[in-house]
Amino acid sequence: MPTKYVRAVERAGGRPIVIPPTDGSVEETLAVVHGLVFSGGGDIHPDAYGAEAHDETKGVNEKRDEAELALLQAALERDIPVLAVCRGSQVLNVALGGDLVQHLPELVGHDRHLHTPGEFADHGVRVEPGTRVGRILGDRAPVKSHHHQAFGRLGGGLREAAWADDGTVEAIEDPTRPFAVGVLWHPEEGEDLALFEALVDEARRYSTS
Repeated sequence: MPTKYVRAVERAGGRPIVIPPTDGSVEETLAVVHGLVFSGGGDIHPDAYGAEAHDETKGVNEKRDEAELALLQAALERDIPVLAVCRGSQVLNVALGGDLVQHLPELVGHDRHLHTPGEFADHGVRVEPGTRVGRILGDRAPVKSHHHQAFGRLGGGLREAAWADDGTVEAIEDPTRPFAVGVLWHPEEGEDLALFEALVDEARRYSTS
């Protein structure tokens, strides 16, 4: 996992713990953490949301899928604050019964969300006023993207919170939970720590509840 996630949590005032995907560790993990960041990475296996694999679906790690889905579902049941980044936001959607667009360029007609492997694409997003993301970031924000997949059907309880100019949904959230936010972009790569600061604030509240 890139160290920038760790540094972002530290800079936001939290104490990071890196959790590897292991079997049977959900209860032990949730007993010692007050918030969770689900990071970016390879594609989720389409079996997790009942689809056939697209030729462009790559970097699948089924052990990671299983571990993260189990951890995320258990965290949501306990109202543990969750910030889900890129792949992590897709895990959030799938964990709540949603599915994914496996190759976004086929839908939007361009590859500007992942124009060059290994490089982040800079673009803006429009944010819905009144959402949790909107209260954190305002009505528009510059972001750094690196994804070729996107949200399809949203999972139960989730709502759209931000969009790219081409209409791609870039953020989702569950308004019924204290803090369950997923963004397709990479806030750990930017200078604005607002999302990480909001997570740490919620984690602090959770720790004293």
